[in-house]
Amino acid sequence: MQNNGPLMRSLAKLMKTNNPDLVLFVGEALVGNDGVDQLLEFDKRLTEYSDSTKQHLIDGIILTKFDTIDDKVGAAISMTYVTGQPIVFIGVGQTYKDLRLLDVPSIVNLLLR
Repeated sequence: MQNNGPLMRSLAKLMKTNNPDLVLFVGEALVGNDGVDQLLEFDKRLTEYSDSTKQHLIDGIILTKFDTIDDKVGAAISMTYVTGQPIVFIGVGQTYKDLRLLDVPSIVNLLLR
């Protein structure tokens, strides 16, 4: 999607028209460091096609399939570090009820195992 210029222009126009309070990037935790590249490219294209004066347009991250990565949380940390944007929710199932706030202490424990 982020490589599709016309689609990104349409999305930028939609954002300008609706002026959302919050823009969240939704990505799969399973893709690893490719998710970092997707996020950066998506934000770059969105900013490029937008007439916004903001340096970036994505305000936060939702990572799906977080329950399947066990202790492989490096890409999630990289996404936050590289963009400076927080992981707002993680998906641990297939319904809206399965969206959870990120529990930072548990992530630190996974890293220190």
